[in-house]
Amino acid sequence: MNKERFPIVILIGRPAAGKSELIDFLKKTPVDERLKKFGIGEFEEIDDFVYVWDTFENDDILAKHGKERVFTDEKYYFKDHFVWNLFIEKINLAYQKKIAENPNYHDSKTCIIEFSRGGEKAFQEAFSYLSDEILSKAVIIYIKVSYEESCRRNEKRKRKNLEHSILFHSLPQEKMEYYYKTNDWDELTKNDADYIFFKNYKIPYVEFINEPEKTDDPIKISNHLEEITNKLKNKV
Repeated sequence: MNKERFPIVILIGRPAAGKSELIDFLKKTPVDERLKKFGIGEFEEIDDFVYVWDTFENDDILAKHGKERVFTDEKYYFKDHFVWNLFIEKINLAYQKKIAENPNYHDSKTCIIEFSRGGEKAFQEAFSYLSDEILSKAVIIYIKVSYEESCRRNEKRKRKNLEHSILFHSLPQEKMEYYYKTNDWDELTKNDADYIFFKNYKIPYVEFINEPEKTDDPIKISNHLEEITNKLKNKV
């Protein structure tokens, strides 16, 4: 793996932890500076929120025409837990297409893969569905906040009529509790401070500590992100 440019960064955390804000910061940082400080030059993102929102819209269109909703009920709860893994498979497919179109993709680009998960086996299950092509090239940045802080920021970022927006989407409190009150990140990382092991892969990880909040201040983001990505470079 190239220590100067990470091929794949898996960016995960609770809802509203700061993932989208971190990506927004990266987009506003000059490419040369990004590459030198954070190991991320030119990059593209795959965010499964796009697939989640498409699923809601598709079911709404079906219901509008008197058809049965396929994946969600009328309150937008998923009918089948497997839908979460379907979104991971969509990530796999999106990445596969990028490599098919350009076999030398990672000579110039980083792919940032972003998602949130909740539940006792949340991230363990998600990673079990990620492709070998992704896991073999990935590093992980986990943005760490408590459930309570996640709820506070989820409410803070809510904007009416912008529910589809990457930066301004939010969840009703009852859904936050139902889907995201717990996750298994601490359980996954309790035995090793540097790596997570999935399938046959040893995946370096770091934590971006975002409580108190750093993603509301570009200088704080830059300083902490440079600190943890330097650690990542020493792990690959």
